[in-house]
Amino acid sequence: MIRAVRARRIPDTAPIGAINITPLIDVMLVLLVVIIIAIPIASHKVPVDLPSGRIPVADPLPPSVLAIDRQGALHWNGVALPDAALPERLAALQKSGAVLHLQTDPEARYDRFDGILATVKRAGITRLGFVGNRPLED
Repeated sequence: MIRAVRARRIPDTAPIGAINITPLIDVMLVLLVVIIIAIPIASHKVPVDLPSGRIPVADPLPPSVLAIDRQGALHWNGVALPDAALPERLAALQKSGAVLHLQTDPEARYDRFDGILATVKRAGITRLGFVGNRPLED
């Protein structure tokens, strides 16, 4: 006996009512890892020594100008200064706490400038400024 095989009709597929939340969970886990890594970086503190309140400032001393001309000669506030007298002037300036402005002629030799700068550093001058790169007035 042979039975006839009947073809079954597959019913039309109905839309799925559930949302696939797996990608959403994956994105949330990635964001959680990023936040966990970023929080220690954002909370890192750098110690900064800031002034507290206003400090009364006395009349500041006028800056002293040490100039090196084209030939390498030194001038202290416009007056010629021998090399031997420079450490003494710098020591007095360091004790007074005044500012030193270093002005160099653009044509002056670099090794001369470097030597003078080393002398300034050895004297302990911490308040140093560099004046623009223009020729000295004669």
